[in-house]
Amino acid sequence: MKSHENLLAAPPPTYLPDMPEAREALASGAPASDVAARFPAYSAAWATLADEAFASGHAVTSYAFARTGYHRGLDQLRRNGWKGHGPIPWEHEPNRGFLRCLHALARAAQAIGEKDEAERCVQFLHDSSPTAVEVLGVKH
Repeated sequence: MKSHENLLAAPPPTYLPDMPEAREALASGAPASDVAARFPAYSAAWATLADEAFASGHAVTSYAFARTGYHRGLDQLRRNGWKGHGPIPWEHEPNRGFLRCLHALARAAQAIGEKDEAERCVQFLHDSSPTAVEVLGVKH
């Protein structure tokens, strides 16, 4: 007898395209603000800006940077077949900028008292990439 297949299988993982020029500029030490200005669709630059602002005690600025990178990432995810849910693997390096922005958005939202948004972002991160949750040290 044949086993039953799950006809409601989860959507396939989404893999964002690499942006080598932007990645190399950020890795070479170029200021994240310069990389974001030159490559505004590169979420990793926005995540770096959000992290820097948060570390400096500027939660609102961090929130703004994280939200920008998050929305830029959502645009790219949709262009690459994402339908609003499904895995966004941390293991694929180009996905990390978006996932870092999602984490930074949750962190900044919590810091400015946007508890509901922080919880939604944390849940989205858990749903998207268990590895990102572990690597980024996200609490549920």
